[in-house]
Amino acid sequence: MNLGLILLAALAGGLGAGARYVLDRLITTRTRTEFPVGILVVNATGSFLLGLLTGLGAAIVPPDLLLVLGVGLLGGYTTFSTVAVESVLAAERREFVVTAGNLLGTLVLSVALALGGIALGAGIAVGY
Repeated sequence: MNLGLILLAALAGGLGAGARYVLDRLITTRTRTEFPVGILVVNATGSFLLGLLTGLGAAIVPPDLLLVLGVGLLGGYTTFSTVAVESVLAAERREFVVTAGNLLGTLVLSVALALGGIALGAGIAVGY
């Protein structure tokens, strides 16, 4: 791995974080609920896209591009630390349904969509 690739991955990570912020704000301002829907959508879509990249694999996507997109862009885009913070804040407000829904919903939805992305990517790779 060279310095240029590391810098490109870092730049992609910044772009991913910016995209996360914009999408989260768009969703949050429209839903007006205590449930962190925006972050759920971000993590679910990021999990699907990372699964898709994984399914496609290095046979279709060059390894350097996988690193930039997977580690950089999608690493910056997804944010499981925010899930933890939002869950703790909801628990402190004694909103235990929101807390459980956020934690379990993120886990189940993200894993399911990651598996779906892997299956789709692998299906595409087989036909490639």
